Amino acid sequence: MTSERLDQPRDLRRSLRPHYDPEAFGRLSERIARFLGTARFIVYMTVFVATWVTWNVAAPEHLKFDPYPFIFLTLMLSLQASYAAPLILLAQNRQDDRDRIQYEQDRETAERNQAEIEYLTREIAGLRLALNEVATRDYLRSELGRLLEELRERR
Repeated sequence: MTSERLDQPRDLRRSLRPHYDPEAFGRLSERIARFLGTARFIVYMTVFVATWVTWNVAAPEHLKFDPYPFIFLTLMLSLQASYAAPLILLAQNRQDDRDRIQYEQDRETAERNQAEIEYLTREIAGLRLALNEVATRDYLRSELGRLLEELRERR
């Protein structure tokens, strides 16, 4: 039984499976999903389908490549949908992950802010208590005035 050593890099192995960067693929899927959700895509798709149908209805018989039930057009649209749906789901999952991370960061920030507010509230309360023990200007004036009156009376 051989165990892998964690303090050494793995040997590079050749694989018959294609290698892809999941992050790059995710960014591409988001761009595609973003495009599929635009009015521009709907216009492009409408023009494409209208051109396809018009060509296969109005063109001379020897130039038609997909006659009336438009089976090839249906196949092409099904193929497009079969790729679009998983790409949209992948983009939504990535957005959910980003939202979850943002929520966690917002929650941590809110907790820190709450702790700082509680600390500042305690500090302000402490300052208020300390100010109650400090002699104010009016208090000093009244005491000095009272002492002055006492000195005058003693003379």
